[in-house]
Amino acid sequence: MGQPIPSAATLLQAAASYLDEDLLPTLDGYHRFQTRVVIHVLRTVVLEIALAPAHDRAETIRPAALLQHGGDADAPNAELGRAIADGRMALDDPELLAHLRQTLRDALAINNPKWT
Repeated sequence: MGQPIPSAATLLQAAASYLDEDLLPTLDGYHRFQTRVVIHVLRTVVLEIALAPAHDRAETIRPAALLQHGGDADAPNAELGRAIADGRMALDDPELLAHLRQTLRDALAINNPKWT
């Protein structure tokens, strides 16, 4: 079966836009604040739908590259954590730090793009 029209991301974005542009200006106080929270949640889900698959793939590839082998395909970060804990990977390793920075950038691109 083909992709439904409109997509989930499109529907979520439409809901966020309605709340932001049409409803929010009519509200104040508690309800205005709560509506802003819901708008943020909807827009975060839209970003997660768009960005998470690529971020998840990279999150599997980078630890394996750091460990210089295929790694544990089911839990690459767990294996990387064990390598750090037992001293096989230094905490100040430039490649590890680059991996951690990129992982944080990827998370912020979804959770709060203004921070990246």
